[in-house]
Amino acid sequence: MSKQRRMPAEWERQQGVLLCFPHNGNDWPGKFGAIQWAFVEFIKKVAERETVFLVVVDAAQQEKVTDMLHTGEVRLKNVSFIHQRSNRSWMRDSGPIIVQNGKQREAINFHFNGWAKYPNHRLDRHVPQTVAAHLGLPLIAATHKGRNVVLEGGALEVNGKGTLITTEECLLHPSIQVRNAGFTREDYEAVFREYLGITNTIWLGDGIVGDDTHGHIDDLCRFVNPDTVVTVVESDPKDANHRTLQDNLARLRAAKLEDGRPLNIVELPMPRPVVFDGVRIPASYANFLIINGAVLVPTFNDANDRHALNILATCFPDRDIIPISAIDLIWGFGTLHCLSQQVAG
Repeated sequence: MSKQRRMPAEWERQQGVLLCFPHNGNDWPGKFGAIQWAFVEFIKKVAERETVFLVVVDAAQQEKVTDMLHTGEVRLKNVSFIHQRSNRSWMRDSGPIIVQNGKQREAINFHFNGWAKYPNHRLDRHVPQTVAAHLGLPLIAATHKGRNVVLEGGALEVNGKGTLITTEECLLHPSIQVRNAGFTREDYEAVFREYLGITNTIWLGDGIVGDDTHGHIDDLCRFVNPDTVVTVVESDPKDANHRTLQDNLARLRAAKLEDGRPLNIVELPMPRPVVFDGVRIPASYANFLIINGAVLVPTFNDANDRHALNILATCFPDRDIIPISAIDLIWGFGTLHCLSQQVAG
């Protein structure tokens, strides 16, 4: 076991961001055309500041995507294409997690299995190996007690100093979307310690309504610096999220950092419920992506967009706060953070 591994915080210097250009509309039925152009805009904003490592199916898709990026006036010199067939575009979960091990970097493979829900994930299982090879990094298979460990990046939030936040709903539920049957709190904390350098784990309760992943932390609570989190709250006591988010807030107030200090907590509003085709979708401002010099924030054509952007501007005074309309992206049950995986530099 390495004692030197550390998962950097998202605000640390990045080499780039891993994205996967969608090649079918299964995750966004009826909105696939709009989604492709939403991706172009997403890629454009990242490529202005760092490399976009862009997964595409093959040379034919690369040519089509390159034409779209030209049309969108994307800085193509900052786009590095990776050829790999995939089932979906959610790189936060199927892509590798880049950690530091001493002076070296490693890519950790947490054996994506479709969130323990969808059987069609076999192509996604090859993404970490292909990405690690493209980056020239060793790929480390995460195991515990002789078994492959199943985890997704969207379930893990770190401050880069030894503290990780996750949820009981995602990792400890006994019967729904069980990633690692029989794993206890202690098992997960041992995995976090070995592969991510975590010495302190904070467990929140449940995720927001409509979350297809069953409780990912990146729709709930995010570190904005080593001792401060933003956490979403619902002001309407009649809303289905109200009680859950108040419980998580109480847990954060009782939690400690790796050095024993309490957390600084900033409350972030929720947008009004986003409903499409009779389905409530898990829209959350907490699904922002930190990149070099900026924070990309999903917005939902909602009055609270302005409030969320102002709060995050206060949390990140030295970064540009850039809103990106996610009203189409969220139909896939995730937005900017879910679709991306930072490549620590």
